[in-house]
Amino acid sequence: MSSLPIRQDACALDFLSLGALVHRLDPGITPFRKSRSFDVHVSGGEYNVAANLADCFRLRTGIASAMVKYPIGELVQARVRESGVTPFFKYFDHDGVRGPNIATVYSDRGAGVRAPVVFYNRSNEAGSMLKPGDFDWKAIFAAGVKWFHTGGIFAALSPTTADLILEGLKAAKAAGAITSFDLNFRAKLWAVAGGADRAPEVLREIVSHVDCLIGNEEDLQKGLGIQGPEVTKQTESKLDSDIFFGMIDNAVKKFPNIKAVATTLREVHSTNRHDWGAVLWLNGKKYVSPTCHLDVTDRIGGGDGFAAGLIYGLISGRTPEEALRLGWAHGALLTTYPGDVSLATLDEVEAFAKGGSARVQR
Repeated sequence: MSSLPIRQDACALDFLSLGALVHRLDPGITPFRKSRSFDVHVSGGEYNVAANLADCFRLRTGIASAMVKYPIGELVQARVRESGVTPFFKYFDHDGVRGPNIATVYSDRGAGVRAPVVFYNRSNEAGSMLKPGDFDWKAIFAAGVKWFHTGGIFAALSPTTADLILEGLKAAKAAGAITSFDLNFRAKLWAVAGGADRAPEVLREIVSHVDCLIGNEEDLQKGLGIQGPEVTKQTESKLDSDIFFGMIDNAVKKFPNIKAVATTLREVHSTNRHDWGAVLWLNGKKYVSPTCHLDVTDRIGGGDGFAAGLIYGLISGRTPEEALRLGWAHGALLTTYPGDVSLATLDEVEAFAKGGSARVQR
């Protein structure tokens, strides 16, 4: 068992996310300045976890988010329905010229020694306009929710989104749901949201209401101001679990409410060649995944894939070791697909988590 107090009674939703939906324009390996066409992926750091849990792991999930009444909003809504995620939308009218808008993320995939490049157009974004009072949490949680999740990307969008996160977390705790938060520190977002110094101020208050924290060493250092060993030296491996566990010890001292902390460990050799691992700290016990070598198609969303597999394992009553392996396996598989949301099946995830190979399936 996971040792987290997860509800075992009948609930309408196994999992509910709060966050902004975006559409990502993906020209593949071609840089945007030279691109002539692109794929459209519906995404969002918080939404991706809900979509993965619904589509791959067959859990009942929902997303509380902003929606705009215009064609891009219709496109996004269709993808949300296809993923099997139940929407709880605050609707905004588009003025036909300026918005509000569903944010655009531009991200080419890079190749070899050329890194992926990500930039945004989040001007006049509907998601940033969400505020406390926009969702009827009492009605949503009255039907039963086992797990409530949100993250640092949404927290960075505006002061009102951070306030809404706190409102949602408090409602979730009052209703008996497990709460999780992915720090997802994004320097570009915080740079226009009050600067890097504002991030710890905002995120520390949020994390004080969280049971399960997801984030790597940069997230902990820049997002929460947690001191840890120097991890930027080129000679040090990013797969050293002791470095991260040392930081977790410091984090838990500051936030004794935290019951679990998890992250992926990634050593990037080139854009398409990564070593991949993961760690979990759960109620004082430490767990480390195997390490595998990834041939990466699209790295965007890998961390959300890890979070989804881990949460599925914990909700479904797997042991901590099994839950960690499911997160590690699902995150690894997700990097082999285009787009932000998993195309894997649960059988494929289970097989890889148990040591499966890439042999042809006949």
